Formats: sequence, C-alpha cells, structure tokens
Amino acid sequence: MPTPTDGLRLHRLGPSRHPVPWLWVLTLLFLLRVLGQVLVACCQVPFLPPMAHWYSGLLPYPLLLPSQLLILGLQVKINRDLAQERGWFQQPRPRLGQGLQYVSYGYALVMVIRYGITMSLYPERRWLGEGTIPIVFHWLLAAYLWLWGWGHRRGRPL
Repeated sequence: MPTPTDGLRLHRLGPSRHPVPWLWVLTLLFLLRVLGQVLVACCQVPFLPPMAHWYSGLLPYPLLLPSQLLILGLQVKINRDLAQERGWFQQPRPRLGQGLQYVSYGYALVMVIRYGITMSLYPERRWLGEGTIPIVFHWLLAAYLWLWGWGHRRGRPL
C-alpha cells in the first residue's frame, strides 16, 4: 500500500534528478537551429528569417557550419554515454562539473553583454530582431554546459 511519502520520493527521482532528457531537448533545439540556418543559406526558404537573423558574421559560415556539426556530434556522444550509463562522459567528475558550470555562467554572461551592446547600438533589432538567434542559441549551449556540469558535480553518474 502506498504511503504519503511515496509521492515525494517519486518526485525526487523525477526529471530534476535525471537531466539526460533535458540534454537531448537542448541538443534537438541546437540541431533545429543548425538545420534552419542551412536551409536559409542554401535554399533561401521563405518561411524562415533571412540569413542576417541567423548569423552574426563573427566566424565565416564555411567555418561555422563544421564547428556547429562538431558541437552536435559531441552533444550526441555525451547524451548517449549518459543515457546508456557507460562511456567516458558518463564517469562522474565533480571538478569537471564545477568547471563546466563556471564556464556556463561566464558564457551566458558574455551573451547578455553582447545582447545589451547589440541592442544599444541597433535599437531597431530589439527583442528578437536581426542577430538575436545566435545569442539565444548561445544561451541554450550555456544551459547545456550547466546541466551537464550539474550532473558531474553530484559526484555520481547522471
């Protein structure tokens, strides 16, 4: 017979304890961003924002795309190791986790500053105008790093 605390116990073991599904969601969102940018760059699809909205120009697109694909490949490898509970990325490393979280804070902060500077220099781009897609997706990558680091900091496999 269930006790009143069983629900609390199940809640503690729910999504907040298992970040792997959230890592997959963040990976999928990043994949959709990469695919959207490819469609705009190669096919000029009318249902997506123009390239200026997707691309800051800091890295030439012929270099940006392979780096994005490398990030996606690494995310898939990390997610698979964690989901299968085996592999190098699954091993708990609390110091790595702490480092990942600190990097994620800095990364997100730099994007907040970048957004502020961009919006002050180009007020017509405010809220979700030209150039904000890269910033938003950098925040998602920072969230991925934070979540992955959180799992390592717990000192046991995710």
